[in-house]
Amino acid sequence: MWVITRNLDFFTLAKYHRLDIRLKNLEQRWEYERMSDLQYVTEDSFQEEVLGASLPVLVDFTAVWCGPCKMLEPIVEELAEEWTGQVKVVKLDVEDNQNIAIQYQVMGVPTLMLFQNGVVKEHLTGYRPKKQIAQKVRPYL
Repeated sequence: MWVITRNLDFFTLAKYHRLDIRLKNLEQRWEYERMSDLQYVTEDSFQEEVLGASLPVLVDFTAVWCGPCKMLEPIVEELAEEWTGQVKVVKLDVEDNQNIAIQYQVMGVPTLMLFQNGVVKEHLTGYRPKKQIAQKVRPYL
């Protein structure tokens, strides 16, 4: 909680408040990433981990604040476990990696994209049941 004194004007308080919110968002993002068993990719690692992968890669485009993303997470982790050695499953935070999200025209989260040999083969936006995701990915196993 902020203590208002005579020395701090409104704009200084607003600046500190925005900084406080940013720090809380970073803490929340760190906690969210720490809870997941899946590997996160970034703009720096996307080329090597996704486009250059020998296996098909299912990328979960997600965001910390996204409720449907949190609902989809256990399903994606389950599928990753089932498809070990057949499909590589990774996550990408769209807030931290906006250039990748723009490049692949991610208009909403959650979005799942299946890449094979560096090319997008399937694109699913929004929450989907496990069965629907599996039906889309299975032909590429």
